[in-house]
Amino acid sequence: MNKLKNRAVITGMGVFSPVGNTLEDFWTSLSEGKSGIDFVTRFDVSNMPTKVAGEIKNFEPTDWLEKKESRRMDRFVQLAMAAAKKAIVDSGLDLETIEKERASAVIGCGIGGVTTFEEQKEVMMAKGPGRVSPFFVPMLIGNMAAGHISIAFGLQGASSTVVTACASATNAIGEALRLIQDGDADIVVCGGTEAPLTALAFAGFCSMKAMSTEQENPKEACRPFDARRSGFVMGEGSGIIVLESLEHAKARKAKIYAELIGYGSTSDAHHITAPAPGGAGAARAMRKALASANISPEDVDYINAHGTGTGANDAAETAAIKDVFGSYASKVPVSPTKSMTGHLMGAAGAIEAIACALTIQNGLIPPTINYGEPDPDCDLDYVPNKAREKEVKVTISNTFGFGGHNATIVIRKFEE
Repeated sequence: MNKLKNRAVITGMGVFSPVGNTLEDFWTSLSEGKSGIDFVTRFDVSNMPTKVAGEIKNFEPTDWLEKKESRRMDRFVQLAMAAAKKAIVDSGLDLETIEKERASAVIGCGIGGVTTFEEQKEVMMAKGPGRVSPFFVPMLIGNMAAGHISIAFGLQGASSTVVTACASATNAIGEALRLIQDGDADIVVCGGTEAPLTALAFAGFCSMKAMSTEQENPKEACRPFDARRSGFVMGEGSGIIVLESLEHAKARKAKIYAELIGYGSTSDAHHITAPAPGGAGAARAMRKALASANISPEDVDYINAHGTGTGANDAAETAAIKDVFGSYASKVPVSPTKSMTGHLMGAAGAIEAIACALTIQNGLIPPTINYGEPDPDCDLDYVPNKAREKEVKVTISNTFGFGGHNATIVIRKFEE
């Protein structure tokens, strides 16, 4: 006989993104269809075919961290720490009273400290190996967001990092759900972080011809599911969620944004960058998530799509949705908030989960902006250009990553 699983609810959220660094600004931008994409200012892109990115505005690490502490962290960790502090404050948790051995951290990150890598390589080449920072390794390695969060907040339960490229944050949230469901944790600080905007990372994606080649209108650079799409737009940021067992949240009378009820993860086992034909792996992830949530496709009111704006991925995701949802596929609204934020890679699934929770809270579905020329291979209801009022009780969020990683989570309006 299967053990009855514990319910998991979202009680706190924190975000740093190209469209806003507070939940209010983040949601206002999404609901109003405002793009956070613009020309790159962080480094010189004059000799690169891609000129645009989703940069965070107005982030000062020392607003959230001691100066000495912040200098020993790569930007991806700084963003995660700041977002985690926001999420914990938002949750109302009293960290002095929780059972810390039952509080965990699970954070997704696709790349890690690429900024530190580039900077310290220049130091070594210019000044020799003896001048490389003793903090180089602990600043570089991808697990340090989860490590620093655990240390800062005294979370003594399972602490882990998920690295599944652009599916990382969704996998991290899904693994956090399992910790709660299985009774291994009362609280999990989970989500994702990424700071990939460096010249080397940018050049690598340009060489793959994977990124948008828009030269004149940066706000229109990301065109998911549109026939004119020319590639994804790289972004940076962090989204952190406080996930709690329902029992723990109710005992402290916490506010509840939504309930996390399902998770599915699969591998394409097909190609290092291209999706499986017909989105087969993505379809299996969605089916597994719906099955674990014990709901049918017809129960879903909104799909936050992966929707990167690349030719192959958008067509494969459309095919996967049709496979899973059948005749209902044309009736369910689908929108990728990446059209506004850009692609935050290892953090994407986290800010998109937050977007789903806010969609449920506000009864408003964010649009797919820059949608103007339909693609015969992408023929679903993409909520073009303008947000749509609709009661939303159940959402799913898809993220898919290089290496064939597929992850889907299901978020539902909380009801007793």
